[in-house]
Amino acid sequence: MAQPPKRFPRNDIMSLTAGTPRYDLAESIGPDLLLRELLNPAEDGDMAELALSYGTTAGDPALRKTLAESHGVDADDVVITVGGMQALFLIAFILCRPGDKVVTTAPLFPNARNTLVSVGAEITDLPLSFDNGYRLDLEALRRSLSAETKLVALATPQNPSGVAVPQKTIREILALMAVASPDAYLLVDETYREAAYGDEPVTPSMAPLDPRIVSCASLSKCHGAPGLRLGWAITRDAALREQLLLGKFTTVIACSRADEALALRVLQRSDAIIGARRVQLYKGLAKTAAWVAEHSDFVDWIRPDAGALCCIRLKPEVFDDAAVARFYDGLAGRDVRVADGRWFGDEARVFRLGFGLLSMAELEAGLAAVSTTLRLAVRDAA
Repeated sequence: MAQPPKRFPRNDIMSLTAGTPRYDLAESIGPDLLLRELLNPAEDGDMAELALSYGTTAGDPALRKTLAESHGVDADDVVITVGGMQALFLIAFILCRPGDKVVTTAPLFPNARNTLVSVGAEITDLPLSFDNGYRLDLEALRRSLSAETKLVALATPQNPSGVAVPQKTIREILALMAVASPDAYLLVDETYREAAYGDEPVTPSMAPLDPRIVSCASLSKCHGAPGLRLGWAITRDAALREQLLLGKFTTVIACSRADEALALRVLQRSDAIIGARRVQLYKGLAKTAAWVAEHSDFVDWIRPDAGALCCIRLKPEVFDDAAVARFYDGLAGRDVRVADGRWFGDEARVFRLGFGLLSMAELEAGLAAVSTTLRLAVRDAA
């Protein structure tokens, strides 16, 4: 029997949705929001009377209005999607035909790349290196652009590094595109934008800057509600918005009305929900920074600008390839997981460490297990 075509590439990051180890330092999220945090006796009646009918394809009007106000756009610019991933897929599917040229970064969240691969786009990578702090090289971007480029796809802050792209750089990218790729759109994944640390300022959304920008995000990372599968795409381009609506209607018709109703409650309480998570992220970042300083003989890191994640590198002069392999094997034996850099197109000695999901006590215990694994991986080389 003939095998079906392999339209979707495999990546071991899928293991994050399988079993969960005791110390999960691979995750990129903060603590999960509990349903009881959104419900109270005075409001439960409203939810009880919610009709589980089809919603609108664009999404609940109140939900879109709330999102629009927080992004500095109009409600009509917002399309609600089934998680941020549906937004990423629809954007790739609409804007890219097989062979169309796309410029994106490496490393990159693998599912974001997979959407481009699955539609047959010809991808040009902008290498982001640990040594350069995962900062964009505008000259390399300029060389990568052409009249055939249909899409430039970025994330800010990035996954896996948590490094942000400043608004000034986004404006410079738009200027380069206007000259070299006048028909291209700029996709800006802002999933971690609001996940600042403590009282650090939150960067405004890039969505209002230019009609060529398509912004997307979800409730998964900053708000602690990945189980709602609620995301959005924002575009000021009316023709693209129409295609997003048609694509959504063709694939899922509408989002769950229950998800949308709960999502609205999340956003109405966003200050309190995100505020508590920013405190958690601040503490987790501080513990991670102290741990890196304590283990500076073994590792380096890039401090993230936002998000529940960062990139840590096993020092090349200390860890040869065999020691890197022993490190990952040793973690698995201690019921600890970090995110292998190869999942994102980075080198194996770099790993993404998530410091936002676990309690501080569990984070300390998980990092202690990583400490033991580091020392044993090097010792066993002797």
